[in-house]
Amino acid sequence: MSFFNFHKGKIGTLVVLCLLTQVGQAQLPAYQPTKEEISNAYKHMELMDSLTKGSVLKASIQPGWQADGKSFWYKNILKDSLTEYIYVDAVKGKKSKAFENEKVAKALSQAADTTFSATKLMLQQLRFDRAKNAIYIQAKSKWFAYDTNLHTAKKVEIPAVDEPKEIGWTRPSSRWRPFRADSISFDKKQKAFVRNGNIYLSEPNGKSIRQLTYEGNPLRPFGELSWSPDGQYIVCYRIDKQEERKVSYILSSLPNTTRGEVKTRGYAQPGDEFTSYEMFVINAKTRDLVKVKAEKIDFFNAPVIRWREGDPQHFTYEKVDRGHQRFRVIEVNAANGDTKNIIDEQTKTFIYQNLIYTHYLPKQHEIIWSSEKDGWRHLYLVDEKSGKIKNQITKGDWVVRDIDSIDTQKREVWFRANGMNVEEDPYHIHYYRIKFDGTGLVKLTNHVKATHSLAFSPDRSYYIDTYSTMTSPPIMELRKTSNASLVMKLEESDISQYLSFGFKLPEIFTAKGRDGKTDIWGIVYRPSQFDPNKKYPIIENIYAGPQDSFVPKAFRHYGEMQSMAELGFIVVQMDGMGTANRSKAFHDVCWKNLADAGFPDRIAWMKSLAAKYPYIDSTKVGVYGTSAGGQNSLGALLFHPGFYDAAVSACGCHDNRVDKQWWNEQWMGYPVGKHYDEQSNVTNAAKLQGDLLLIVGEADTNVPPESTYRVADALIKANKDFELLTIPGMGHSDGGTYGKRKKRDFFVSKLLGVNPPGRNKVTVTQ
Repeated sequence: MSFFNFHKGKIGTLVVLCLLTQVGQAQLPAYQPTKEEISNAYKHMELMDSLTKGSVLKASIQPGWQADGKSFWYKNILKDSLTEYIYVDAVKGKKSKAFENEKVAKALSQAADTTFSATKLMLQQLRFDRAKNAIYIQAKSKWFAYDTNLHTAKKVEIPAVDEPKEIGWTRPSSRWRPFRADSISFDKKQKAFVRNGNIYLSEPNGKSIRQLTYEGNPLRPFGELSWSPDGQYIVCYRIDKQEERKVSYILSSLPNTTRGEVKTRGYAQPGDEFTSYEMFVINAKTRDLVKVKAEKIDFFNAPVIRWREGDPQHFTYEKVDRGHQRFRVIEVNAANGDTKNIIDEQTKTFIYQNLIYTHYLPKQHEIIWSSEKDGWRHLYLVDEKSGKIKNQITKGDWVVRDIDSIDTQKREVWFRANGMNVEEDPYHIHYYRIKFDGTGLVKLTNHVKATHSLAFSPDRSYYIDTYSTMTSPPIMELRKTSNASLVMKLEESDISQYLSFGFKLPEIFTAKGRDGKTDIWGIVYRPSQFDPNKKYPIIENIYAGPQDSFVPKAFRHYGEMQSMAELGFIVVQMDGMGTANRSKAFHDVCWKNLADAGFPDRIAWMKSLAAKYPYIDSTKVGVYGTSAGGQNSLGALLFHPGFYDAAVSACGCHDNRVDKQWWNEQWMGYPVGKHYDEQSNVTNAAKLQGDLLLIVGEADTNVPPESTYRVADALIKANKDFELLTIPGMGHSDGGTYGKRKKRDFFVSKLLGVNPPGRNKVTVTQ
């Protein structure tokens, strides 16, 4: 199933582009290293893996704000692991060295009766008392008072200065967490408890016991009790318990044993039944039991109950329907069980329940709620009593990524978003605040086109803005929150040592997706010593899970993609349609359609890349991925064999019926239908073309190892050639160090056509 369709004219354009690409590529010879050259490439890669560690300096600041909220300290790690400590006065806009390392190290060494290095002084916490010429220092988990005049130190139990009082973030509470039942009433005068499936009431000391329900039994008990604030009502449930079905795996190679050990655990898969909860309300005074006029809660746990402030008779709860196509905030009249939908959102595709934000303002009887109802994720102000939307708080062709905090006094929302700036990478994160009525938008980070990360002072009057892109290293600035004005530049990351190794920073590349209109964003890594007069195979790092977007936007200097490129590949990563953080339509491509994985966009992107650079060979393409990326990488060979040639698939969720319930039903829907079977890598295994390496850890507790074993079984029955690497004792990963090495060897063999270095040869010395 595809959300977007090609037009005939666009197909013709792509065909011409492909032909031109092939003509251009035919003019260059393929990069095919000799045995000696590939051996040297491996040695160079391994050397760079080691040398590049710590080669980027001053990449971040971890501020230690002081109690006044106007000053802070931070630590820099310099070349050769030398340390320096900086003190910043935000009001004056000045920074200076916090102290002389030599003097502090000497004083601490004497006070602690151990040696502290002056050049590599590692301290955990600092608290400054300027009036008393003292610095309280935590080092090696102990506190010392350092006298800045006498340059002496002594051990202390507790620092004699206050800690900063922080204004915490406001986060949406998780709908996945277990319900926490109440037993004692708010006034501490009554206790409710369950015995033999029924509810009883007593004094807190257990005296004066009264039975409140009689229909319950151990098989279908009442439970999960929640008191009203005035002690008159108890919300409870008649529970139909469903035992979670089990999955098992075997630990084959435990030390000091001669038998494998079977591990079994509960693991809900798509279609499995949940424990259900039928809601009731008990009047603790009259003992009346009232059934709430609502459907059973048959999806996850009993919900959080929120009693309306100033109204002891009404409460609300949230309900996500199974299948993820309806979300409600439901009001209940505790006296008679009547219900009313305050918020009722329904969709033909999915509601991404992990990103539903509901912040309750009890005094104002309002709810701040997030929704994609207009095609983009935005915030709305809802009247809690009537359910009417008072106004849309944020609006536009961009995405609210997260809520940082709510200021109820100023009636402001502080949030992060991406895509607001048209002439910028739409995935860059920026910070904003806005009034509840949708006016007064303040842009805290729009001064630079980059992805930003803010660290606020305790009272939020200042913030440290760390911003970067994949092609520009981090810069850290101190700014005022009131107007986003610059106080001072704090640090700029030093990447000179990294660049001295000969690396170029990755390229940020955009190309049109399957519809010929939508920009697809990705990154390109090249070998540090590549020859532009030769053609290099492409390897795609894929993860198409719909829960997020995955191409890094903040600066990264070295990792597996660059390391793999050093062997003679162009290594790429992009976010295709079906991933998150763009429009609802962009995201909806994944609905009941995980096998799509954005492949039409990815293929178009790589062909555009090859059309621009003749040394990139789009006729020889590898792909690797882990977990959902493992599913995707094998899917590349099964569903797009005309483009992809080789795949390494690690711990893949190859059949969405075998994987975890909550993740797969979110995107593939409920009930489990034939589309689950049609898109399964197991079902389609006989379609395999190209070279395949499967990697799985036998102790994977995330995706059952049997997901990979079932693929292997189907491939064997289809008489297909493939390789399987099982790592004893390994959990959910790409196989660790050994798996990574085998992955690189596999691509060297299949895409470059040369044998990787042999590692089993015995060197004979005479």
